[in-house]
Amino acid sequence: MIHVKTYKEAIAIFKGDISWKKPLLILGKGSNILFISDFKGTILCPEFGGIKVEEQNRENVVISAGSGIMWDSLVQWTVNKGFGGLENLSLIPGLTGAAPVQNIGAFGVEVKDSIIQVKTISTDDGTIRFFDNKECKFGYRNSIFKTVEKGKYLITKVYFKLAVNPSFRLEYGSLREEVKKSGKPSLVNVRQAVIGIRKSKLPDPELIGNAGSFFKNPVVSVNIANNLKKKYPQIPCYDDPSGVIKLAAGWLIEQCGWKGKMYGDAGVHEKQALVIVNHGKATGKEIYDLSEKITESVSEKFGIVLEKEVEVVGTI
Repeated sequence: MIHVKTYKEAIAIFKGDISWKKPLLILGKGSNILFISDFKGTILCPEFGGIKVEEQNRENVVISAGSGIMWDSLVQWTVNKGFGGLENLSLIPGLTGAAPVQNIGAFGVEVKDSIIQVKTISTDDGTIRFFDNKECKFGYRNSIFKTVEKGKYLITKVYFKLAVNPSFRLEYGSLREEVKKSGKPSLVNVRQAVIGIRKSKLPDPELIGNAGSFFKNPVVSVNIANNLKKKYPQIPCYDDPSGVIKLAAGWLIEQCGWKGKMYGDAGVHEKQALVIVNHGKATGKEIYDLSEKITESVSEKFGIVLEKEVEVVGTI
C-alpha cells in the first residue's frame, strides 16, 4: 500500500518500470467497495490536499480541490463560502477524487453538473493529463475512469464551477418540505435538510458496515415502465432528461420482501432496502451472495436486472 501525497512522489512511482507493482488498485476511503477476497497487487491511496479559489466573477467561481480531501468537508467549505452547486451532495462519504469516478449524485443533482476539469497522473508513465467535462464521459454513476480508463489515471485534483448567487434544486422527494422547516431556502438550510434526511434513512458506516446504495436505480424504456405501472400502480417512476424512465431499486427490492431480512450476519437495512449491511462478522463473499439473491428475486418478479453500484474487488 502506497500513500501518495505529492506530485513528485506520484510521478516517481509511475515513471520507471512498475510492472512489479501491478495490478494497481486506487483506493480512497473504500466507502463504495466490497472486498470478496484479498487484493494481490499494489494499492494506491491518494492524499492530495488543498482547496483553492482559482477565479471568480459576479456570477460564478471556479475552485479546485485535492483528491484526498474528504468530500463532505469540501461541501461544507463551499456552503460556508456561499458558493452554490454541491449542497445537495452533502454527507456523501468518501474522498473528492472519487466524486468524478462515480459521478456521485443525490436529490436530483449529479457532480458532473459542476465539474469542469479533472487533473490526473498517468499510471503508465507519470505524465500529467487534464480531462475536461466532456472527456470524462459522465453517465449515471459512471465515467471514463470506471470504464475504458479504469486504473490508468490517478486523480489528483478536481475543478468545479459553482454559483456565486445560487439557485436551489428542491424538487426531489421530501427535500423541499424539509427545507421549509428551517425557513427560506439557503445553502445552509439545504445542506442541513439533506443531512437530516440522509441520517434518518441511511445507516452510519461508522456504526454498522455498509457501502450506501448497493444497486443503481434501473433505467427502462417508457413502454416497459408503462407495462409495469399497469401491473404495479404504486411503482415509483421518474422521468429522465434522456427520454427514459428511472425506477426506484429500493422499492423493487422491498416488494420482494427483502427489507430488514438477514442472511447470517449480512442483511438488508430495515429503513432502506437499497442498502446491504454487515451486522457483525459477515464476509465480503456473504455480502456478495446476498446481493446476488436480491438480484435474482427482483429479476424473477419484475423482469428487471439490477446493476451493482458498489465496486466488487477480488475473485469469487
